[in-house]
Amino acid sequence: MHYKQNNKESKTYVQGLRSFGHTLPRSVKTILKKNGYNYSEIINKWSLLVGKDISAFSYPKSIKMKNGNINGTLILNVERGNEINIEYSKRNIINKINSYFGYNLIKEIKLQTFSLINNSKKEENTLKKSLKKFENKISEIKNNNLKNSLLELLETIKK
Repeated sequence: MHYKQNNKESKTYVQGLRSFGHTLPRSVKTILKKNGYNYSEIINKWSLLVGKDISAFSYPKSIKMKNGNINGTLILNVERGNEINIEYSKRNIINKINSYFGYNLIKEIKLQTFSLINNSKKEENTLKKSLKKFENKISEIKNNNLKNSLLELLETIKK
């Protein structure tokens, strides 16, 4: 064994092969302990796991684990109006995810709704407000060529 003294801590190094856990950085270890791998796999394979019909209006938000790697809660974001479809398919989704991982990773599913219509209306309102501000700023410009060019650009943005 070799001993290496660092300013912060002392480490013991063994010549030869080391276990995989000892070679990983601490930050990666904490992510793996918190089931970061499972969550990323569910996100990456979401449409394959649940099907295109369900994945079209829902996506996983987070996983909360209770006992290590078993009996977790999957929190899904569901588009408003499609909650009933997910509610009826909860058992099917849980079975598909658990069979993919090979053990009981998910025990229950909780739903959170979101609305696409409200977000697009808010974006339109903020866009209109900012366009009015730009129009006011452009009207203050004294150079007519520059003013006309910017007004044309603003009109194309509005369309």
